[in-house]
Amino acid sequence: MKSTLRLAALATLALLAAPVQAATKPAAKPAHKPLAPASNPASNWANQIVVTADGSHMFGNPKADMQLTEFVSYTCPHCAHFTREADPALRLTLVPKGQIAVTVTTLLRNPIDLTISMLTTCGDPKRFFQRHNAFLTGQDSWMGKLEKMSEEQQKRWYQGALPERMKAIASDFDFYSRVAAWGMTRTQADACFANEAVFDTIKQQQATVAKNGVNSTPSFILNGKLLDAHDWAGLSKEITAQMAAKHKGAI
Repeated sequence: MKSTLRLAALATLALLAAPVQAATKPAAKPAHKPLAPASNPASNWANQIVVTADGSHMFGNPKADMQLTEFVSYTCPHCAHFTREADPALRLTLVPKGQIAVTVTTLLRNPIDLTISMLTTCGDPKRFFQRHNAFLTGQDSWMGKLEKMSEEQQKRWYQGALPERMKAIASDFDFYSRVAAWGMTRTQADACFANEAVFDTIKQQQATVAKNGVNSTPSFILNGKLLDAHDWAGLSKEITAQMAAKHKGAI
């Protein structure tokens, strides 16, 4: 990745300190509020979506014995690989049965992460995971454009008002076409970049990241414990061990 894309922690904090200069905030959503639950959510807990206090998104049974938080960066290749490996087991097996609830918290490493986070957070919360997974599983296609971008293009990502910087990134990576597939017009995407309430929720997630001492992606907290595992192989072992311990305790 080119040098101009490498952001130190202080640079990221400075990015988040800048005002978005947006329209009036809508009222904040209550913490852990279920969104459009299924008629019988216990039949498939993957249909249960919750927005948490810091604006992260949870799917699954909020009262599941195992509570997993994933800390991910959209420009992290390991996060994309993890999503492709873990999604079938989590979304199709463990989550629907109510065995585990999964919360996704964004960890910003650069302005591209911020731009995508704004786009995935804007819109219907019930479709957040559709947007989130699409950016990660399709990472190779849009990240491949980076090597062809000039230094002058990349300078636009770091200069000026934040909404304008995000518009430049969205244009350079053709994110406008990507979100159009979900029914988001270019006008709506630009309005998203100026949405102060959405920006604030992403800032809140960075506070969660700092509070938990997370400094790499992907990282995981399982039932309150920050794990040493940073891939699906390591995480799945931790999940299996906890399931085995619970089963043993029930005998």
